[in-house]
Amino acid sequence: MSNRQTPSSSELKKSITFLEAMAIVVGMIIGSGIFLKPGIVLANAGSPWLSILAWVAGGIITLASALSVAEIAAAIPRAGGLYAYLEELYGETVGFLLGWVQAVISYPASVAALAIAFASYSGYFLPMNGMQQKMLAVGILLFILLMNVISTKYGGFIQLLATAGKLVPVVGIVAFGLLAGSQPGFAGVTGLSAGAAGFGAAILGTLWAYDGWIGVTNMAGEMKNPAKTLPKVILIGVSFVIVVYVLFNLAIFRALPFEQIVSSPTPGADAAEALLGGGGGAFITAGIIVSVLGALNGYLMTAARVPQAMGERGIAPFSGFLRQIHPRFGTPANALIFQTALAAVYIFSGTFNTLTDLLVFVLWIFFTAGVFGVFILRRKVASAAGRYRVPLYPITPIVGIAGGLYILVSTLLDSPVRSLIGIGITLAGLPVFYLMKKRSGRAS
Repeated sequence: MSNRQTPSSSELKKSITFLEAMAIVVGMIIGSGIFLKPGIVLANAGSPWLSILAWVAGGIITLASALSVAEIAAAIPRAGGLYAYLEELYGETVGFLLGWVQAVISYPASVAALAIAFASYSGYFLPMNGMQQKMLAVGILLFILLMNVISTKYGGFIQLLATAGKLVPVVGIVAFGLLAGSQPGFAGVTGLSAGAAGFGAAILGTLWAYDGWIGVTNMAGEMKNPAKTLPKVILIGVSFVIVVYVLFNLAIFRALPFEQIVSSPTPGADAAEALLGGGGGAFITAGIIVSVLGALNGYLMTAARVPQAMGERGIAPFSGFLRQIHPRFGTPANALIFQTALAAVYIFSGTFNTLTDLLVFVLWIFFTAGVFGVFILRRKVASAAGRYRVPLYPITPIVGIAGGLYILVSTLLDSPVRSLIGIGITLAGLPVFYLMKKRSGRAS
């Protein structure tokens, strides 16, 4: 492996605690998906028990991927996460292309989408027109930026509060739902009614709801002993989310009839209203707002670490600006500002959903390559005593790779044009990469 060191790892303050790292994992996974996806998954699965099985299967695939990447994270505990791992395992070109799409499009577009979601759900309590929603989206984005610039601890504290807050409505629905005497969601539905295609589509729906956990690896440079911390928070965090998702769906099945769950675009809110009365809708909407806020904070916090790490390597345009750590606060302030500025552009242009859709296929190529990287890692690096190693190797990474390949094939068949455009956007980074290499005079 490379002996190159990343100066950011020593200059960034090691202020991320175990609990804050856990909050990043849980907070970035649990967004609005759990409140909105149960009906879609159930419709594809065809029965409540197959739906639960789909959530478990999606969780197992996610956990297998997480455990595999955790071994790489333990061996290469560098800031930048997957970008840094791919650079080490596959070379600078592959690493740069991922960093390129993450820093310029994927992360800021996702941040913009979450900021707009925050403003949209806030309209439940405070009606707004389109421009007012955009202004609120930018306002909350600037607040999150300020907190993360002043101190990573503030960002971590917001993440802890938001993650705890988002679990309140989830726990409320689970508690009241599981105690409910009736089970309308299970009534009149017997047997296993989904075909292979329907069950596969159900699993695909759950995988989107499990996405986001890998963002915590971007923060490795700011953790104490990341080689031990990262595997633990990834394992515990993803396992916790699997349990929460299964219990949440069981509660919904005990609160609503099968037909209502399938037909409703907001089954979580409907379940809350059925269980808690007229205030249930407001309760769950408030929970979604807090949930989205946590995801927004997590995405902006982790997003900035990619361009900052690329700046440290000198392979990004304006590397001198992006690599700088604030002399007083010890945070990647310039990279945070860069990501926020791009997100604001995407908010006002309204292009964030289009951009994120275009890059789904490409990002899963890189993600699947990351899981496969554990095989490359074991060939390149001798096992270190006491270092985390993925259990049930090679079965575990194979399960993760299979899940990634399934998403890739499904996405390509469903949206071939968008997938090809995404590849084109990614390859557009090659001229930038070679220009930066030429300027720096470094050999490939």
